[in-house]
Amino acid sequence: MANFFDLDVSFDGDEPDLSKIPADKLEKAVAELPDALRSVAHAILIEKRTMSDVSQDLGIRQGELVTRLHRAMLSISMSLMNGGHTR
Repeated sequence: MANFFDLDVSFDGDEPDLSKIPADKLEKAVAELPDALRSVAHAILIEKRTMSDVSQDLGIRQGELVTRLHRAMLSISMSLMNGGHTR
């Protein structure tokens, strides 16, 4: 069980680039996400924690964390492109 969270999982290069989004807009978009996506996105995108740390804290595998983060990032980018809300 010790290696349960020790995966080195990352995106394969096709994730949305959220780096140019102002912090206040990003925080607002993250706050509007569904709970499962919000906790991951907030920890990674806002708090800048490592995937390993977040997966251990939330008790999920890194693969699931990456999936949730990718979904959150897609939702945020689509919401901001449409000028609307994430919900």
